[in-house]
Amino acid sequence: LSRRQRQMCIRDSPSIWQVNPRLFMSIKDDKELVELTAKEPEKGFRYLMTKYKEAVYWHIRRLVVTHEDAQDATQETFIRVFRSLSDFKGECTLRSWVYRIATNEALRLLDRYKKEERVSLDDSSSELSNLMADEFVDYNDLEAVKLQKAILSLPTKQQLAFNLRYYNDLGYDEIAGIIGSTTDGVKSSYHIAKDKIVKYMNANN
Repeated sequence: LSRRQRQMCIRDSPSIWQVNPRLFMSIKDDKELVELTAKEPEKGFRYLMTKYKEAVYWHIRRLVVTHEDAQDATQETFIRVFRSLSDFKGECTLRSWVYRIATNEALRLLDRYKKEERVSLDDSSSELSNLMADEFVDYNDLEAVKLQKAILSLPTKQQLAFNLRYYNDLGYDEIAGIIGSTTDGVKSSYHIAKDKIVKYMNANN
């Protein structure tokens, strides 16, 4: 799978995610960011949101598909992050903690849609319909579209393991902490997902 495919065949990121890189000049790493949020919660939160909001948006979007749903879930994620900043004790990395909240928010949204019969996690037809209707998808890249169809055909846990490993380049241990699984479980889910995706791509040439 090419680097071009990794970009999820999206033309341009929404302008709301454009950030000023100068905001990061005084913050070296997440440890300093955590220290800042403890001393100045609102300022620290602005740094945190600037650093992670684009990655969180795309992580959520790969699960919920549409821009509108991803935007709503991203906003809710950072509301929860802000409200819970004082509860962060450093038992995991800040990145893992943010991704865990984002993942839970995306799954909460999908669960609500499932109950409303808008979406079925066992039947990807609704997600594929949303994908095909999404104005942000570049259909000139047919291989990338096919890749997304393959990913959306996977069970949710396999989608999570594959996306976090493949797109975000996270380690198996970190992914396990984010999705509430074991390292071996994540490895298994990732490799099963990869095999299914390869078979889907080959069968739909």
